[in-house]
Amino acid sequence: MPVVVLAIAVVAALIILIILFKMVWRVAEPNEALIISGLGAKSKPIDGVDSLGFKIITGKGTSVLPGFQTSRRLRLDSRAANLEVHCVTQQGIPVKVRGVVIYKVGDDFVSIANAARRFLEQQKSMDGAIHELFTGHLRSIIGNLTVEDLILNRERLTSETRGSAADEMSKLGLVVDSLQIQEIDDETGYITNLGRPHAARVASEARIAEAERDQEATQREQEAMRENAANIRDTEIKKAEYQGQVQQAAQQARQEVILKETRNAELEAERTEKRLESEVRKPADARAYEQVKLAEAEREERIAQAQAAAAEIQLRASREAEATRLLGEAQADATRQKGLAEAEAIKARAEALAENTDAVIAQQLAEQWPQIVEAGAGVFGNVDNMVVLNGAQGVEDMLAKALTLGGTGLGLARQLLGNMNIQNGNAKNGATPVVPAPIQGESPKDGD
Repeated sequence: MPVVVLAIAVVAALIILIILFKMVWRVAEPNEALIISGLGAKSKPIDGVDSLGFKIITGKGTSVLPGFQTSRRLRLDSRAANLEVHCVTQQGIPVKVRGVVIYKVGDDFVSIANAARRFLEQQKSMDGAIHELFTGHLRSIIGNLTVEDLILNRERLTSETRGSAADEMSKLGLVVDSLQIQEIDDETGYITNLGRPHAARVASEARIAEAERDQEATQREQEAMRENAANIRDTEIKKAEYQGQVQQAAQQARQEVILKETRNAELEAERTEKRLESEVRKPADARAYEQVKLAEAEREERIAQAQAAAAEIQLRASREAEATRLLGEAQADATRQKGLAEAEAIKARAEALAENTDAVIAQQLAEQWPQIVEAGAGVFGNVDNMVVLNGAQGVEDMLAKALTLGGTGLGLARQLLGNMNIQNGNAKNGATPVVPAPIQGESPKDGD
């Protein structure tokens, strides 16, 4: 709590100090001067002038003790006062002069002090004082000048007015920035009459100049018309010449066109002839030449084909003769080899039959057994209905009897033995053996 109270007290003290500072401190703006009067408000001696009874502050700030000192502000910016003076010139001609004075309080401390003493509480009355001051000086100065001086030498009027009012302006603490005479009027028309001779002279000179210009313009117009007529004539002549040239050019162009058309017709005829030459004659010659060449080529081709065919037939005949020869030799050799092989086989069979007749017969029966069975079964081929007794044994007995009584098996056996005897006999006598035809189903194992 004591810390908070202390902080609040410090803040309050700072606020009070700021408020007191703002109440005491005064700052002069750039366009004003602070005039401070009261206890201790004295300035130092300036430019030999004793200390004033008040203090002047410009462009900075100072402290003012409330209740003991007072501060007031004096404006230092420019002011304007309009002037309107009715007076009489040296020639006794009444004139009215209008002008404007731009003035301000001087920037030095003496001028500020003088203006503060006279206008501090009555600054709005400065315009009236300046008007009265310059009005009196203008009247006195214009009374010594003529109207011509006022019109032709206004700078003299303004300089004399400023010079005559300089001392009084200095005492008032004011300085003149500018004095301008804006207008000078007279009620008698003197100024207007002053301008009339000059205006008449100027008007006369203007009329003369205008007449001269009109005459010159007329001459120029006539010259221009003559030049225009000459130009028109020249233009017509040139136009006629141009038209003649155009007609001549047109005739030449027509002649050139006719020549070009004639040339084009000739070229067209030549082109037609060349086209006929290229499209009819040359193609016909080319076709004829082509037919001749094709006929020659066909004849050459037929000759070549005939020669090739003859050569091919001759070659084929020679090849066929050679093939026939080789085939005959091969067949003769094959026949010879086959005969040798069959002779060897017969010889081997004869030897085997001589050595073991039963084995040979058995082998022959085994090889021909399917045909034997087929021949035995043929006995029953014409039987429509057959009754077999004793079951399977009866069938076996019947088949055995059929094979025995049918004579097929025995016939085959006798044929085989007979053939073998014949072969043996012939072999022994040196005759060529006769090979029996193989029974259907036999595999010629011995001859292969």
